[in-house]
Amino acid sequence: MNPEAYRRTDANSSSDMKAISIERNGGPEVLQYSDRPAPSPKAGEALVKLEASGVNFIDVYYRTGLYKAPQFPLVLGSEGAGIVEAVGEGVTSVKPGDRVAYAMSLGSYAEYAAVPASRLVKVPADVSLRVAAALMLQGMTAHYLVESTFPLQRGQTALIHAGAGGVGLLLTQLAKAKGASVITTVSTDEKAALSKRAGADYVVKYTETDFAPEAKRLTDGKGVHVVYDSVGRTTFEGSLDSLRIRGYLVLFGSSSGPVPPVDPQTLNAKGGLYLTRPSLAQYAQTPEEIAWRADAIFEAVRNGTLNVRVERDYPLAEAARAHGDLEGRRTTGKLLLLT
Repeated sequence: MNPEAYRRTDANSSSDMKAISIERNGGPEVLQYSDRPAPSPKAGEALVKLEASGVNFIDVYYRTGLYKAPQFPLVLGSEGAGIVEAVGEGVTSVKPGDRVAYAMSLGSYAEYAAVPASRLVKVPADVSLRVAAALMLQGMTAHYLVESTFPLQRGQTALIHAGAGGVGLLLTQLAKAKGASVITTVSTDEKAALSKRAGADYVVKYTETDFAPEAKRLTDGKGVHVVYDSVGRTTFEGSLDSLRIRGYLVLFGSSSGPVPPVDPQTLNAKGGLYLTRPSLAQYAQTPEEIAWRADAIFEAVRNGTLNVRVERDYPLAEAARAHGDLEGRRTTGKLLLLT
């Protein structure tokens, strides 16, 4: 047994913790705040005492059943940040006391989480754990979109849907840092102002203007090089129509619902277009790749390239309210649950 592997022994510890779990799929009302057994780190895992957990649409997808839950009851949450409290056998990359953050490991809507050590990254001393929790899933998503899925280049033009959302604000800033022109879509004047502050060159209020013809107008009829679309059903056709010949539609979410089946001939008819449906897991395959993306976004925060907007903190017990606000599109930037 690794001599560093141990359970909590502080005076306030117990075998239970507070967590948000679901026992069936449904609306925000199925989220249960209750006592659950606290995990112990298995071989290759670290026990993290969480300070903050990010709220993301992937959590909604698991809750509603769009993504199949691995089991019930299921503790939701796919990203968090906190302090390592214990490590399991074989873990040498982190140690108790380390400030860490992670994404892509279920169970962060809780006071404690047992996380594969390979998913953990150390948080720089001058980056708060709250900011780290806000950055991991959405920040690394924005990074892979502009660096890997469609590597943006200076002089190219990108259309970013939900420009005032958590990913949208980060994605806009990273795209501008690469020298691209950015068009965003938003629903309100408030969101338009936020998107402009993030660096968007043009902001289209889709409630008033059809974004596809506007994207063509703004590019002298050519269309954009890439559309980063996290909305899905309601924007998909317009996204295709916004592209130039051989343009890329990067569909990385479905906040308005899944896209119906697509006839590949449609891509030919609209200009030999490319369509991809990536997720972060495919672009964070190894500890080295995770560290590269996380270190890049932490450095962008530290040097001022990236400003992280945490719009709202909720107590862990109010996860249902956070889900309702997210699904109702009543939010901009990042939502966090605090333990």
